[in-house]
Amino acid sequence: MHRAKTMSRGQRRRGFTLIEMLTVAVLIGILTAFVAPRIDFTSYRVNGAMRGIGTGMLSAQRLSVTRGYDVVVEFDATGKAVHVLDDANNNGVADAGEHVSSIALGDLIVFGRGAAPSIDGTAGAVTFDQIKGGLPSVTFHRDGSASQAGTVYLTSARAMNQGTANDARAVTVDRATGRVSWYAYNSGTWVRGF
Repeated sequence: MHRAKTMSRGQRRRGFTLIEMLTVAVLIGILTAFVAPRIDFTSYRVNGAMRGIGTGMLSAQRLSVTRGYDVVVEFDATGKAVHVLDDANNNGVADAGEHVSSIALGDLIVFGRGAAPSIDGTAGAVTFDQIKGGLPSVTFHRDGSASQAGTVYLTSARAMNQGTANDARAVTVDRATGRVSWYAYNSGTWVRGF
């Protein structure tokens, strides 16, 4: 004879039914539909571009110290990119055999401040001077210093078109130490960090 095994209350299998899992999935979908339109993805893109440029400049400074030659960082506003040149012969020009890398700003990000005021009182999206008739640039020397102090401003294309300021970000370079700092424009003031 077959005996049916019965389970006591404490031995029952535990799990979720299909109805319970579908209910949770529907609730998550409804919450996502309410929350997703309120997330500002543009500010995340601007922050990402700011981090990319700031990190690229920090890497350029450290590379110049470790390798013992100049590293030039150029800002290409029309190409929406930053170019980093390992200038092994210290002539400020990309020669054969010298490595050049680029950091793209990404979609909907531009050099500029929108309606935000400048940090250092200078005009323009990039306050570094042009070197040898080329793009605005800063050179990091083997002692860690920079060729000049300056600021690079980034914002969203939306902020430039609407004339708003809250998407504005800035990366500054100190001349004597080559120190790179990040700033975000928030509620009428520049705040260090992000």
